Amino acid sequence: MGPVLSGREIREMILGGKLVREYLDLDTQLTPNGFDLSLREIHTFKGQGYVDFSNKNRRVSETELLDFEHKLFLDPGAYKIVYNEIVDLPNNILAIGRTRSTLLRCGVSVVSAVFDAGYVGRCESLLIVSNPHGFMVEKAARVLQLIFLRLPSSSEGYSGVYKGENI
Repeated sequence: MGPVLSGREIREMILGGKLVREYLDLDTQLTPNGFDLSLREIHTFKGQGYVDFSNKNRRVSETELLDFEHKLFLDPGAYKIVYNEIVDLPNNILAIGRTRSTLLRCGVSVVSAVFDAGYVGRCESLLIVSNPHGFMVEKAARVLQLIFLRLPSSSEGYSGVYKGENI
């Protein structure tokens, strides 16, 4: 795997139309070695999902959008979240998402899949409130830091069912 992109490289690529689009504030969201994604939607789970080896029987869990204008109290549990930003990766860069440290200090974590090279979409993650007292969150809060890694050579790029999601 190639090197992690620096904040300077990330800024240049974003300004050139790559990595992340529809961000809220580049200077606030850019970190020394990554980029913070911000919260657009929170959903509760309303049904079970199903996975298998071939994805022939795959069924994504039903969810219900929680309505909130500014801030929302979350009881302990699992929630699906959607980000404001559109991730737009070239075929030679992948991204890994990590929970921002402030959330961890509050007993909250964000779980995300690997963002494959070539992925484009307004992605979804799992927000887990482990704090028994719950958690208060504001709309547009920065919750996940993306770290970008340059591949030694270009891949064929992601072409799965989630390419272009939520756009």
